[in-house]
Amino acid sequence: MPTEPVFQPALPSRFWSDLGTRDFAKLAASAALERTVAVLPVAATEQHGPHLPVAVDAAILQGVIEAALPHLPADLPVLFLPPQNVGLSPEHIRFPGTLTLEPATLIALWTQLGESVARAGIRKLLLFNSHGGQVSVMDIVARELRARCGLLVYSASWFSLPLPGDVSARFGADEHRFGIHAGAIETSMMLHLAPQRVRMDQAQNFHSSAQDRAARFPLLGNGRSAKLGWQMQDYHP
Repeated sequence: MPTEPVFQPALPSRFWSDLGTRDFAKLAASAALERTVAVLPVAATEQHGPHLPVAVDAAILQGVIEAALPHLPADLPVLFLPPQNVGLSPEHIRFPGTLTLEPATLIALWTQLGESVARAGIRKLLLFNSHGGQVSVMDIVARELRARCGLLVYSASWFSLPLPGDVSARFGADEHRFGIHAGAIETSMMLHLAPQRVRMDQAQNFHSSAQDRAARFPLLGNGRSAKLGWQMQDYHP
């Protein structure tokens, strides 16, 4: 007899906090548990110039997740954990409205959430990120969880995923390289996701000092060959 395919158990939602203890018990007793992937969305609450709200990273991350949901195969067991919308943003702390945690606090928080996922019997975790300032934290947490719990942990950021060719070409190389924060790409995404939260009358084209450094020190590769321990004012005084 042919082997029956393993389908996701009939859970009421793909969102962790919508489920009850019986739902998790059902998942734990099913053959789908081994294939289940938990996703921890991690964002930030920080300044994004005069025209965008401090919630940009959280809003974009939620928008990407919502856009991805219809494309997930019905038999792929994926559970999205509650988003973590305050992260590591000391580089923006000079600007009012920015919220940040200490690195040790954030590492402990994400690690303990991962440990809770492991206690539910799930062995695969994706850290899905929308803030460039905490990529290194994801690396630390991923290794910690692998060592402590045996979890298979991947980390990814939406801005590291390839854009469709025609979309990428619209912005140009300089925007991809230097417009990394509240630039044309993030502004365009917010205009699509939440236009009522964008103040285009206050948008300005700020020159990035990273362009000057890249021209003066081309071998440094603007962070690719040597990274700057930066504050936001190092890019936009």
